[in-house]
Amino acid sequence: MKKIWITSLVRDEKLVVGLMGTARKYGLDANGHFWLDDLKNMAWQPPGENILDPNTGLWVILGSEKEIQASSVRYGLSMLTLTVQAKKGYGFHILWICTQGALKTETLPAPLRSAEIIMAADAAIGAKMVARANTPAPRVDLEYRLDIHANPGYGVWLELGPGKGREWKGSLLGVHEGDIDAHGVGEAGKLPQKSILEYPVKGMKLSLGGREFVAWAVQNRLEETLSYYARVKGVPKSFLFGQYAQDEQAEVHVFEL
Repeated sequence: MKKIWITSLVRDEKLVVGLMGTARKYGLDANGHFWLDDLKNMAWQPPGENILDPNTGLWVILGSEKEIQASSVRYGLSMLTLTVQAKKGYGFHILWICTQGALKTETLPAPLRSAEIIMAADAAIGAKMVARANTPAPRVDLEYRLDIHANPGYGVWLELGPGKGREWKGSLLGVHEGDIDAHGVGEAGKLPQKSILEYPVKGMKLSLGGREFVAWAVQNRLEETLSYYARVKGVPKSFLFGQYAQDEQAEVHVFEL
């Protein structure tokens, strides 16, 4: 039986129980949780284990624009989404069920903008959930890799690197309304215990779109098995990341969180 996981940003037990009942009528194993806004204790992390279950074919999020006004909620959702996408692929099915008003894709945190948005009153919710859950996620190859490593003890680390078959001459991460206090280079998928950094840069100021980013960078050559890691402090509203090469202009990516 295919599983779905429901994350409810709204404290509406009747709505959630009803949605689970609908999913089960369509032969889905539905479970979920109410969102807990607690960045200090990384409350966004535990649901990831259920979403990453190999049998989970769909992640459903219940909420409206009202519930994603708080920067802490947006940041936590972004961290969870990036963790899931790094493991299950960028094509993994995410269905956002809007519970009030209208919700536009551009109002969502950048990692969630690939989510399909439908209204809670949609009569075909059950059919859509079972269809998405049983449809293999399309493969989406990006020119970069992005993952999260987090623990209340060692903090939140972002892992960056080039996509499959690509190579970077260096790597850069910048944050808007946040900070970075440590970085390193090492094997992909595993925080390095120690590393040798080539021409490291700390606290570089970058301006983009009227916003100022604090960036750290290295010029270590990276490929798909090597990554750049940086520890992020605070609650950034945006990430800027990509290849860093002093001798040429390199494309960077900006994620609004």
